[in-house]
Amino acid sequence: MTVEDAKIIELPKILDARGNLSFAEQNNQIPFEIKRTYWIYDVPGGESRGGHAFRKNDEMIIALSGAFDVVVDDGERQKRFNLNRSYYGLYIPKGLWRTMENFSTNAFALEFGSEHYDKSDYVHDYDQFKKLKSDEEI
Repeated sequence: MTVEDAKIIELPKILDARGNLSFAEQNNQIPFEIKRTYWIYDVPGGESRGGHAFRKNDEMIIALSGAFDVVVDDGERQKRFNLNRSYYGLYIPKGLWRTMENFSTNAFALEFGSEHYDKSDYVHDYDQFKKLKSDEEI
């Protein structure tokens, strides 16, 4: 996988004077079966999240509130995505390093994963990630 495989997916947006509605369905806007859902919130100023890659897990990240950046890295190149609208999701396939940073006040990130939580699926060491990429093991 390369940074070009990560992409913004526009979610349906239903406009209504009473308030807008957006949604995402597995195997439709979210290009995988959802096996895990989690959220990140109350991130202190200047802190970052992520800083890892997954061996098997694909992800979709949506900024439900506020804004933050997601930096996707394939070991050779980086691509920065600014998430600041609740009707855009960032699809990140397995095998890419990701870091979330520049969280605004009250930012709320909703994340969907293609795999159940498995500690061994995480690669936390960037040098190990680069080696796995060069050996085509991730």
